[in-house]
Amino acid sequence: MHSEKPILTAKTALWAYEGEEHDFISTRTFGFWLYLLSDALIFAGLFASYAVMDNPMSAFGHPLADGLLSASRGLEQTFIVLGSVFAVSIGSLGLKSGNKGLVLGGLAVGGLLGALFIWFGVSDMLAMAAAGNGPLESGYLSCLYTLLITHALHMGFGLLWILAMFIHIARWGLDAMNTARLLCLRMFWQFQASVWVIVYVYVYLFGGAH
Repeated sequence: MHSEKPILTAKTALWAYEGEEHDFISTRTFGFWLYLLSDALIFAGLFASYAVMDNPMSAFGHPLADGLLSASRGLEQTFIVLGSVFAVSIGSLGLKSGNKGLVLGGLAVGGLLGALFIWFGVSDMLAMAAAGNGPLESGYLSCLYTLLITHALHMGFGLLWILAMFIHIARWGLDAMNTARLLCLRMFWQFQASVWVIVYVYVYLFGGAH
């Protein structure tokens, strides 16, 4: 029978397997990179679908992005999500020095900004639906809502992850398991911010949003 024994210390996190030692944190983060690649394919498909439907014929008389979305409001959301990523990234610097307060502070600020970003996005979608431009009104609107909602759901999952990490680190500190999870969270959060930047440029700007 194979034996596995994690040696969980923040600075020397090694995974002992069949007499060989492996970097526990690097193994975890590499595996998470593979997940992000699969997630990127999902968004690539959504962007491709949106590109096909982004025309007046697919809108069936309903406005396109230039009549639905505000580029200035989208820019505000962009600054908010980038600020959230910056806060989480600054907080993760506390991993090297073992500064738990810095890590928790970064997570708290990043989480609050992330929640504000989601609130902006949800309120915009509700306003569009209330104006008679719901997701079932046309193929274009279906693609637009699917893209925006999928990203919002990812951000919502990230917020739950931030909350869980805040509780875990506050209770158990910066052990190797929490360190690996926090590094994966930072990658996930940065990836979602990158996706939003593409949404802003491609939908809000190229779409001619007012």
